[in-house]
Amino acid sequence: MNGPSERFSSYPRSGIRDVFERALLVPGALHLELGAPDFPTPPHIIEAAARAAADGFTSYTPAGGLPSLRAIAAEKVSARNGIACAPEQVTISAGGCCTLHATLTALLNEGDGVLVPDPGWPVCSVIVEMLGGHVQPYPLEPELDFDALEAAITDRTRVLVVNSPGNPTGVVHARETLEEVLEIAERHDLWVISDEAYEDFVFEGQHVSVGSLGNGRVISIFTVSKTYAMTGWRVGYLVAPPDIAAAAAQAQEPLIACPSSVSQKAAEAAPTGPQDAIPVMRERFRARRDAAVALLDEEGVGYVRPSGGFFLMAGLPGPDEGSAAFVHATLAERAVAVVPGTAFGARGEGMVRISLCVDDDLLGRGLARLLGRPETAAGEAPAKAEAART
Repeated sequence: MNGPSERFSSYPRSGIRDVFERALLVPGALHLELGAPDFPTPPHIIEAAARAAADGFTSYTPAGGLPSLRAIAAEKVSARNGIACAPEQVTISAGGCCTLHATLTALLNEGDGVLVPDPGWPVCSVIVEMLGGHVQPYPLEPELDFDALEAAITDRTRVLVVNSPGNPTGVVHARETLEEVLEIAERHDLWVISDEAYEDFVFEGQHVSVGSLGNGRVISIFTVSKTYAMTGWRVGYLVAPPDIAAAAAQAQEPLIACPSSVSQKAAEAAPTGPQDAIPVMRERFRARRDAAVALLDEEGVGYVRPSGGFFLMAGLPGPDEGSAAFVHATLAERAVAVVPGTAFGARGEGMVRISLCVDDDLLGRGLARLLGRPETAAGEAPAKAEAART
């Protein structure tokens, strides 16, 4: 029979990518759907990549990444995340998606269950299905309900995924919450995967790495994509017990062979060079969040106030016609792109995800279109947010 396999055809399309590609066909569309920082990659990182390319460093590397980058990553997570780490515990991959795929490939048997947050990052669930696992959603409202989490566990559950700061909710789990998660995982003999892609963008509270809390069955996933505005460079890494790290490296051999050599050299420069761009981005995202919620408050539209990351989950302005229908109509009629909450799980119904990764003018204009208001002038929304704080 011609065409894709039945198994492939059953996988859901990314709701984020679907909206993005639809929006490309709409003239003048304002893009509030993607999660790519609107800042340039810092110069010292670009210079490191240029030097590597000019020096001819353009061949294959080990499947698990350059030893030099693995050592830098191990030093970073030891110093900044509080996770005792040696280079043999690190595997470098082609971004967070590939890192998660390699990790789950190394862990899952056919039919194993994986607990994923709902709402949560949808790629994780697709990967689980691709690998023959079973997706087991647990509710975020936006905080964890421990009883509901434990009730979702079955005798086939093998992995529990935690994401803090979270996408799309922006939840930042407190240390006490993560300690309780680890206790539940220990009771049920589960692996914990901690997705920490947004670790440097916390507005309230404190980022706590799950792996720093002492459980040996935690796999921590990091990426340079968000912190250093390097989404297109595609470099992520995991920290795990050495046997799991080695298995993840082997798992990605048939998929990518190895991460990009030039991108790895850029990633080496990221944590070892100037870090001044990070607080600038964090404060800009915070100001945009404050501007957006001030505007939603004016309109009486509900939302989940994010404590970190760079997304905002907001209720549907006007009649509740369903998230997907609202997003399609808004794109067609008002030329503004956001993501339906249902792209992140059943509990996202009645909401949309708004990206804060756009300049202040575009965010103000996009929110105005979304709410059916006159478009906000450049700088007006942040000014309102500042007034609201004072």
